[in-house]
Amino acid sequence: MSFLESSLKTTPKGLGKVFWLNWGLILLICAVSGVGFVMLYSVAGGSMTPWVEPQMQRFGIGMAIMFVVAMVPIYFWRNVSALAYAFSILLLFYVEFFGAVGMGAQRWIDLGFMRLQPSELTKITLVMVLAAYYDWLDTKKTSSPVFVILPLALITLPVILTLRQPDLGTAILLLLGGGAVMFLAGVNWAYFGAVIAAGIGAVVAVFSSRGTTWQLLQDYQYRRIDTFLDPSQDPLGAGYHISQSQIALGSGGLSGRGFMEGTQSRLNFLPEKHTDFIFTTLAEEFGFVGAVSLLVLYLLILAFCISTAVQTRDRYASLLTLGVAVTFFLYFAINMAMVMGLAPVVGVPLPLVSYGGSVMLVLLGAFGLVQSAHIHRPR
Repeated sequence: MSFLESSLKTTPKGLGKVFWLNWGLILLICAVSGVGFVMLYSVAGGSMTPWVEPQMQRFGIGMAIMFVVAMVPIYFWRNVSALAYAFSILLLFYVEFFGAVGMGAQRWIDLGFMRLQPSELTKITLVMVLAAYYDWLDTKKTSSPVFVILPLALITLPVILTLRQPDLGTAILLLLGGGAVMFLAGVNWAYFGAVIAAGIGAVVAVFSSRGTTWQLLQDYQYRRIDTFLDPSQDPLGAGYHISQSQIALGSGGLSGRGFMEGTQSRLNFLPEKHTDFIFTTLAEEFGFVGAVSLLVLYLLILAFCISTAVQTRDRYASLLTLGVAVTFFLYFAINMAMVMGLAPVVGVPLPLVSYGGSVMLVLLGAFGLVQSAHIHRPR
């Protein structure tokens, strides 16, 4: 009997699948999203508009997507991984020529009721196609140079397209997420050593190109790097965001100023308080205790994902689940490091908390894939 036939015989059928859902993961997702609703209510000055109502609606749609994705057998998602990746790449090309422009960047497709950011979808489809590739590939060939070329190409293409938007934060997430799947699949560490060396060379090239005709980054991206290295150089200009963020973080103390009592956000000193810098509002109002509590919820979500990956005997499901977990980790780790001044400000949202439809829908769909792996694993 084949592995697939065995899997089908041990997988719950019909409505019985609902009982096999990882309800602990669902509760954690709802808890983190609830924190987001509360913080958006606070930064709006105690109003459900303009951010809470749309975010709650998107959360409802995203949960429906998650349940639908979860009910579909994991082998189906393996079979359509390449198609899903190709579709997301086509959307990136569409954005390149016809995308909606906002805040000096061309990253979105205007759907009327919301703006879709295809690069967010690509983060998950990249994980899907890499997991499918390494599931197909003989494990003995994982580190063969011939078989390393294709995954590198699969990662490089969306990274280049995303950098052209420009969106450095998403490009970094794509690069790190794709590299993590390759590492988890067993690619020899020497390749990663070479990439690190190339990365150091790229950093040198970036700084060397500044002010030349072949400048590699946009001026605002260089300003973000300057701000990261020394925010005090221009506290009212390029360093304003991170300076105000650090003031908010420090003023929260151990237990915070209290709900809706944060002066930085209430008096509009804190920029992008409903998106990239919402974590600082949380820390100011609920202090160290509130910030650590949210971090614990995030870590528990990671633990549930890793548990699913460990329990499944299907290589695709395991790599996919771990890839989603790594992508989710990169979201909140980079955002928190960014607002604390430990990393440059690259525009990465706080997952399930920051306002934004694309990230919410894509992440809930990704957790649907994790649920599919959990439900349809051999028992």
